[in-house]
Amino acid sequence: MVFVLMLALICGAVAAGSMWKAGAKADRELAAHRHQVTATTTGPANEPSVAARYGTKPQAVAPAVWEQPDHIRRSGTIHVPPRTPQGHTVTIWVDDAGTPARPPGSAVDRALTSLAGGSLAAAAVGAVGAGALVLVRRRTEARRLAVWEQEWELVEPEWSGRLRRRGSAPEADDD
Repeated sequence: MVFVLMLALICGAVAAGSMWKAGAKADRELAAHRHQVTATTTGPANEPSVAARYGTKPQAVAPAVWEQPDHIRRSGTIHVPPRTPQGHTVTIWVDDAGTPARPPGSAVDRALTSLAGGSLAAAAVGAVGAGALVLVRRRTEARRLAVWEQEWELVEPEWSGRLRRRGSAPEADDD
């Protein structure tokens, strides 16, 4: 069982490390095409119509204008805090085309994803290993009990004082 636990921990660590590296590479590639710009709202923010997920800040949308890094002026709707007034400036992320986009992943997001993936891999390897151990133990126990039963069949008549011989009558005690 210790071997299965160690194997599960090693597999979990390898999976977490692999996920960290892959996530870091994807975040670097995404960050190369994401830019922070300052947008100015051109109208008041609408009240959020959909409840925000637990643990996130509620967001509304508002019309806004912003300038791309190559000095092209863009406009559209962006996510802003609720009750943001007209003329308020907000920092947003845009892609190379100037369209609002999600920011590149953070180290915290990558760490949580890697931890979750590594834990899942460790749990899967542990469950498979524990299942294999249970199956091996059951088969071993069944074989041991079958051998014990065979040996008992040989010993029991003598041990209990009842000799079983085919074709012969039971012996009577001479007192």
